[in-house]
Amino acid sequence: MPGLYAKLILPLKLKGSFTYCVPEELRDLIRPGMMALVPFGKNKLYTALVHEVHNETPQAYSPKQIISLSDKYPQVLPEQMDLWDWMSSYYMCSRGEIFKAAFPAGLRPESKSINDEPGREYKPRLEAYIKLKGKYMAEDALNIVFDKLNRAPKQKQSLEGLLFHAEEKEGLDSEIKMSVLLSDRLINKAALEALLKKDILEKIYKESSRFHDYEGLKLKSLKKLTRIQNQKLKEIKDSFKTHDTVLFHGVTSSGKTEIYTHLIKEEIKKGRQVLYLLPEIGLTSQIISKLRSYFGNMVGVYHSRFSDAERSEVWKTMLGQTGTDSYKIILGVRSSVFLPFKNLGLLIIDEEHENSYKQQDPAPRYHARDTSLYLAYLHKAKAILGTATPSLESYYNAERGKYALCELFERHGNMRQPTSILANTREAYKKKKMVSHYTPELYDAISETLEKKKQLILFQNRRGWSPYIQCKQCGWIPRCNNCDVNLTFHKYSNQLNCHYCGLSINMPKACPECGSTDIQTKGFGTEKIEEETHMVFPEARITRMDYDTTRTKRAYHRIISGFEAGKSDILIGTQMVSKGLDFENVKLVGVLNADNLLFFPDFRAYEKSFQMLTQVSGRAGRFLHDSKVIIQTSDPENEVLKWVINGDYKKMYRQQMEERKAFKYPPYYRLINISLKHKDPAILNKASAYLGDLLRNKNMPGIIVLGPEFPLISRIQLWHLKSFLIKVDRRQSFKNVKIFLKENIGKLESNREFRQLQIIPDVDPQ
Repeated sequence: MPGLYAKLILPLKLKGSFTYCVPEELRDLIRPGMMALVPFGKNKLYTALVHEVHNETPQAYSPKQIISLSDKYPQVLPEQMDLWDWMSSYYMCSRGEIFKAAFPAGLRPESKSINDEPGREYKPRLEAYIKLKGKYMAEDALNIVFDKLNRAPKQKQSLEGLLFHAEEKEGLDSEIKMSVLLSDRLINKAALEALLKKDILEKIYKESSRFHDYEGLKLKSLKKLTRIQNQKLKEIKDSFKTHDTVLFHGVTSSGKTEIYTHLIKEEIKKGRQVLYLLPEIGLTSQIISKLRSYFGNMVGVYHSRFSDAERSEVWKTMLGQTGTDSYKIILGVRSSVFLPFKNLGLLIIDEEHENSYKQQDPAPRYHARDTSLYLAYLHKAKAILGTATPSLESYYNAERGKYALCELFERHGNMRQPTSILANTREAYKKKKMVSHYTPELYDAISETLEKKKQLILFQNRRGWSPYIQCKQCGWIPRCNNCDVNLTFHKYSNQLNCHYCGLSINMPKACPECGSTDIQTKGFGTEKIEEETHMVFPEARITRMDYDTTRTKRAYHRIISGFEAGKSDILIGTQMVSKGLDFENVKLVGVLNADNLLFFPDFRAYEKSFQMLTQVSGRAGRFLHDSKVIIQTSDPENEVLKWVINGDYKKMYRQQMEERKAFKYPPYYRLINISLKHKDPAILNKASAYLGDLLRNKNMPGIIVLGPEFPLISRIQLWHLKSFLIKVDRRQSFKNVKIFLKENIGKLESNREFRQLQIIPDVDPQ
């Protein structure tokens, strides 16, 4: 009998797949998509993915043998492996890196060495059920049991309680959850245990979901759409007849979500699944409440704050391996594109312009919006990109006819846009009219809002107390030992923190350079705003939402639901507060410092500033007339701020597109960033010069090589960095350019002098 072999993908940064021999006892069981435990290297064990099964004996080496299969069924579907193959090629990373990022760790247990037991294995959550033993189902037998229990009144009462619950359900042979029985005050836990010991009752364990059960929830009917919303719904459906993707450009508060719910309902009627992507975990709590009120248990949620076990359960539920119905709707963040969809019909990418959809570190450095469009192609599904501020690339694709375009410029219920005001901080400081961090315009507006018992949001895109501290005498500024950045002061912990490597040191009592105790904080972050707002408005109830206050699993939901319920008057936050949140009682939005958005050295700075400020402005007046947005700036004549005030997306788009074309940036050119990292700056300089020579001695028209240059932050976690920016004309084959880059990166990697060098390609950097 010829040998049977399997090509496996290991969860490592290694090129290609690895061939293993399939032992006799596994021949009839093994299939692509299964997990296999295999040895790798001298003494390591890994759970690998079976990519292909074949009969071709390797010629160059004798393959090792698969030890075991981790499950009876495939855990990865063919469409998923097709998606991973595309991602590996497009984003210049290995399949192993994608496998590690995509597949829940709980479903791929691995051990450090052959002598270790595999760890972190997924275990289903089991729930205890109690039922009457079969031999007592007959009335005569049951009467005898009750006679015997006359001297044990609590046991008799508990048995009667169980039988009552069983009859209420489906009859005497019903299995009742232990938790349900113990919630009945007439049933005693010790009495139940005694009945189990007497063999009158039996306990059964069943697999149970870790997630809240919405089975008993009374579902609402979908909201009736307005005339204009119905028109746009029809327009989108008509567009799907000719296009696979629709860009839905709708102003904030136009009711895009309600239109989505009607599209979702129609897909479910067709028996197909829906993926609803959001850029931030914080947004899921409001949207999930809405979707579950309409669709109940059909809605599943997936994001990085879930434990391994929770992510594994969602994955196995999607595969139909948990005994519960597979989710019809998945609501999640970017990693949701990796889930095993069997019959995907519609993808909704909400706030499609958001940078959060782009994975930065580690690989794969994918963009969830673009990846989801390829996922839609694999499933022959339709996709809708929704936003009030489209990315320039998406709007360009719509103008060219690649996407259909649907635009909605009317707020729901004819609600007026909030009045937007620019407040000049330079003038206010000059005339000494600032109250703490507030111009007179913003201070008066906050006071008025609080007097009227309305709520407000204050936006400051920096967390912590102060971006840095400085000695007033000698100018010393503490910097991170591992990274080329200033340390941020956090007053709550009285520590200086690095937001790149996590270094934390105590606040110095004196300057280490000159000994002075006159150390000042410079600038302000959300923590400082919170404390000083308490001082300026002592009666106000204040909540802060930033990375520091949302580290725990339930923190997002607690903060958002608390503000929604009116438990606080002022919500202070970073960009988390700008994205898609929907609060009925918000009358005012204040942007404390627009300048730190505008003057960032990035070709996308104006686009991102416009999007951020427009989005945060859209949190005001969603249900209230006479609402305001006040943007504080030292440069009120800035054109971006005028575009925001006038809501003029088209003007921003035209002006920015002219610049992009002139300076060869997306969407006219594609970008690939190549970062080189080494702990020795001399070796880094030598390697980057060598790669630069390779890339410039090219026979490839239509590409521009910029660099090597030190990035804005040139050392992170003791690694020195240099980078190249490759600009690729859209008329040039992007695939051929990546092949060319891989060949030259391979030459660099094969040089023994550069063994410790890390080379990181980033396709379509944001």
